Amino acid sequence: MSTLEFTKMHGCGNDYIYVVGGQTRPAVRPELARRLSDRRFGIGADGLILLLASSAADVRMEMYNADGSRAEMCGNGIRCLARLAFERGFARKNPLVVETDAGLKTVRLELGGDGRVKRVTVDMGAPILDGPEIPVAAKGRIMDYPLDVEGTPTKITAVSMGNPHAVVFVNDERIFALPDSEFAVLGRKFEHHSFFPRAVNTEFVLPLAPDRLKMRVWERGSGETLACGTGACAAVVAGALTGRAKRCATVVLRGGELEIEWSESAQDNGHVFLTGDAVEVFRGVVDVDQRELTTGG
Repeated sequence: MSTLEFTKMHGCGNDYIYVVGGQTRPAVRPELARRLSDRRFGIGADGLILLLASSAADVRMEMYNADGSRAEMCGNGIRCLARLAFERGFARKNPLVVETDAGLKTVRLELGGDGRVKRVTVDMGAPILDGPEIPVAAKGRIMDYPLDVEGTPTKITAVSMGNPHAVVFVNDERIFALPDSEFAVLGRKFEHHSFFPRAVNTEFVLPLAPDRLKMRVWERGSGETLACGTGACAAVVAGALTGRAKRCATVVLRGGELEIEWSESAQDNGHVFLTGDAVEVFRGVVDVDQRELTTGG
């Protein structure tokens, strides 16, 4: 038996187990992610994120959902990873560039008087709006698109922020009062719908004001989470596209609030910027089988 050091962090309640990959690091990541993410028999988290060296950027983020599936990107996760990299001396740069499965992301750190990271802004890049690139089983922009979800007609607006999202706008608070078990049934219907060839994250969004949206989210591979950074970005993009929101808005989630700006500046190339907290909860050591670790490059 061996041990593995980890740090538990969250952004707006979206929590992950972070492991700094040095000479010794996790080997079989999907299985380890499932075991450690279990909230009763493991550490408990929405997934596992590895902080690794990169030949293309300052650091690399490798991410696994709670079910062990590989994820391309996480807006909350990358903020915490940037804080971890900066405060542990892995990359003492500000801004710093993070390599992800969704490409290179620039992250700017807001430091307090004690030199520690207080908030983080991520350049999430430009949203992907063409159906096959999201991907969904339709061409062009998918705005208020009619979709039958097991006999229930609904409308979705599809956006990719490096991972696919289906944004469903609602007119009242009922979705937020739905019991967790019933919300899970609904979320899975969207996640595994045949319209989404790589499954989908689903955001249920109530516009409170043009610059304020309330959101409940179901994440593919993790289930309901208290927040989703890429989902919040997708919600604001979808709101702006359909005339329900401004391009700069606050998204209210179960775990807190995120600030989103979809830039109109030619200099920013229509990129989306995500700002929020990055909180270290605790550090620890967990027992792992020697076979779950690898040593070397």
